[in-house]
Amino acid sequence: MRWSALPIVMAVSLHAESGSLTIHMILHAIGEERYEIAAGDGGLTLNSTFEYSDRGMKRSSAVALRMKSDYTPEGLEVKGGAARTVTVRGGTAAVQEDQSQRTVEAPARYFTIFGPSPFAVQMAMMRYWLAHGKPAELPVMRASATADPIRIEAAGRDSITVDGKAVALDRYTVANLMFGREILWMNHDGQLAAAMTFAGGLPMEAVRSEYEAALPQLFRAGVAQEMADLAAIEKQVPPERTGSFAIVGATLVDATGAAPVPDSAVVVRDGRIVAAGPRARVTIPRGAAMIDAKGQTLLPGLWEMHTHFSGVEFGPALLGAGITTARDCGGEFDYLVAQRDAVEKRSGLGPRMVLAGLVDAGGLKAFGHVTAETPEEGRAVVDRYHAARFQQMKLYTFLTPDVISAIAAEAHRLGMSVTGHVPQALNAFQGVEAGMDQINHLNYVSNMMRAPGGGRGAIDVTSEAARKAIQFFKDHGTVVDPTAGWGEMAGHSKEVDVAAFEPGITKAPFTLESKFRGMGGNTTAEQMRTRTAQTVAVIGALFKAGIPIVPGSDTGLVGYGLDRELELYVQAGMTPMEAIQSATIVSARAMKLDGDSGTVEAGKRADLILVDGDPVANISDIRKVVRVVANGRMYDCGRLWESVGFRR
Repeated sequence: MRWSALPIVMAVSLHAESGSLTIHMILHAIGEERYEIAAGDGGLTLNSTFEYSDRGMKRSSAVALRMKSDYTPEGLEVKGGAARTVTVRGGTAAVQEDQSQRTVEAPARYFTIFGPSPFAVQMAMMRYWLAHGKPAELPVMRASATADPIRIEAAGRDSITVDGKAVALDRYTVANLMFGREILWMNHDGQLAAAMTFAGGLPMEAVRSEYEAALPQLFRAGVAQEMADLAAIEKQVPPERTGSFAIVGATLVDATGAAPVPDSAVVVRDGRIVAAGPRARVTIPRGAAMIDAKGQTLLPGLWEMHTHFSGVEFGPALLGAGITTARDCGGEFDYLVAQRDAVEKRSGLGPRMVLAGLVDAGGLKAFGHVTAETPEEGRAVVDRYHAARFQQMKLYTFLTPDVISAIAAEAHRLGMSVTGHVPQALNAFQGVEAGMDQINHLNYVSNMMRAPGGGRGAIDVTSEAARKAIQFFKDHGTVVDPTAGWGEMAGHSKEVDVAAFEPGITKAPFTLESKFRGMGGNTTAEQMRTRTAQTVAVIGALFKAGIPIVPGSDTGLVGYGLDRELELYVQAGMTPMEAIQSATIVSARAMKLDGDSGTVEAGKRADLILVDGDPVANISDIRKVVRVVANGRMYDCGRLWESVGFRR
């Protein structure tokens, strides 16, 4: 029997309630949330403390939420960090978020919440929604008028077993708390049983402490829900063209290094390029659909070489940016396999996925749920990933040298490559000597360019130490994934408008815009410019020496983050053509897929983009992708963006 919301609200009004939830990141337990709800003065007060360790970094917050007995919010205060408060009096809500303030008339139905955590506030939100007629849209009081209303939908029912007893849970999806949909489960006592914040950066889960043993079962149900959500998005954005068609009239930049070809023709049939070149020399099959691309530039689909695919909404956003292949650098095993297979086996909406299997040592500081403490465990982890068709292993911070060597040797035996953070037990030279083929993040490489005892000051890329480091990485064929744009975004100066270096922010949904505008530190604009100049100087020196540079945006602004990475590469001294090649043929070559992808040539995958501009003359025109062809399926990029909340 389904529970009735109103009796539960009344019961909670009369009795104190408390509970706890275990917090996970990528299915690894990292902390706890404790909450209490007390009745008094005709209303309710929810207090929650949220504490966890993110890869060794302690994080905590405390929240106080005052409500009427029917869960209508009257005040919300987030304690610690930036000021975030909401006070509702006489039908007027006063909201403060960091430096932004707004006073607005509260609608008849609304809620107060600043994001996905603490999860107890989401529980109160669900009780409010259930007790107030399950409105299709629930306005949320934020400091910006552009905040989208929360959308909650009943999605199904799951049953778990706790202490030998079946427990029925109602499953819901929640949109607009973060980018993408969350998944929540409520039990029939009106308590939050579990949550999966599958989108917005790195996956996080919460599960009621007494239900902890059921998390794997709930996670599998959540993955199935994600695939259902993906299918729903696909219905909104069907491909414009499939099968056989020809793109004519564009200037072809095939990324082989050849000069651009004006008035070109590219013929696609069943997911493959069958001909490409000057229009006058290409035979177009009789009856083939013709796409007129005069005035546009036709290029290979782009490669995003460092993402954390955290929800099915990433797929349309990446495709909208012209990304047709994405390397995931660490996520939840079952979800990544399901997402990859959806794209491969049923033409799901998203780029082809290349997977790097994340592994760390165990313990509270570990990143993710796949760990190895011994060489035997390391080899077993590699075997598991290889059996699931992962192409790489990704090493993480706390692995020990003997485990690293075992992982690398087993990966290489199986034809996999090894990438990752350089574990803290080694430096980058030692990591490469232990078997790392690639390195994620520039800092591990740039640290080796400093003279011993030289401190943390500026790097002289012409110094003896720098030349030695560059020669080492060149001699070993090390591929470097700098994630320079993510470093710029995460540490930008509050004196600098994000739109000044990342104009894509003006098109992003509120959930992403507010997140990235809220980032940054206390550095000055001048310090930010100095740091960026140092970053591009190092990238330029590596590139000039012939070290392969592949672009990735990490957890930056999905889609647009890759564009920013390429702009920084041009600042580093690459020509726009060389930057384009880094995101096409160089990346394909790094993943040993250059025989199948990375250029516009007959026989290769039909992964293509049409750009309303000339990125060979101006790399920023790469932001103007208007159509994308993913494995022979052509989509309108504007519709892709809109399907996941971006503006055209």
